[in-house]
Amino acid sequence: MITGSGTAVNVATVLVGSAIGALAGNRLAPRTRDLVTDALGLVTLLIAALSAVAVTDPALAAAVGPHAPLLIVLGSLVIGGIVGSLLRLEQRVEALGGVLQRRLSRSSDSAERARFIEGFVTASLVFCTGPLTILGSLSDGLGHGADQLYLKATLDGFAAIAFAASFGWGVSAAALTVLVAQGSITLLGAALGDVLSDAALAAITASGGLMLVGVALRLLRIREIAVADLLPGLLVAPLLVELVAAFR
Repeated sequence: MITGSGTAVNVATVLVGSAIGALAGNRLAPRTRDLVTDALGLVTLLIAALSAVAVTDPALAAAVGPHAPLLIVLGSLVIGGIVGSLLRLEQRVEALGGVLQRRLSRSSDSAERARFIEGFVTASLVFCTGPLTILGSLSDGLGHGADQLYLKATLDGFAAIAFAASFGWGVSAAALTVLVAQGSITLLGAALGDVLSDAALAAITASGGLMLVGVALRLLRIREIAVADLLPGLLVAPLLVELVAAFR
């Protein structure tokens, strides 16, 4: 199988799902679209919980000790959040959404623009912060196959239908985020080979799960957490694992 095919399929399913959802969403009442968003928030919360439980992974505990995993995840989010805030990642992602909205949509309505940006930001975060994004892309780049990304592509396709039914065409722009994020990780895997230990992958998965909790809270309209600012934590997590393991 050609390296990168998983990402290509994922981009295609997001685009197709977004088109179906956007066309169907115009026929749904606002109350129904809100209910769809609530359902997505609950499902995202479930996915987040399944990912966050990786903090109990035996490989992680064996590498850093039984009490360190929670502190590593906490440190990843705090340090990553500080870095992301200084880099203004959330604002940059929203600005990118605005640029794409002006390029892809002729509407000048402020409410429609906000809906487009929210769809782009939310879908990008859901599609790119889950464990399959990193694990699947690395596996593809390492030549181990793209089966995980094919599974993710299927899930993202159905999620795109539901997201686009609520947020419209902004969700389709998230295909660009998927292409850049997963393509970069795939290339990194191809260039570096097997560089991440099972413990590091567990820390990344657990940290990503907590970030998905933030996405779920946004979808459920509980709190607008700047999840994009937390994304550097995915890079910090494996570094902390190696640091703690070295001094243990």
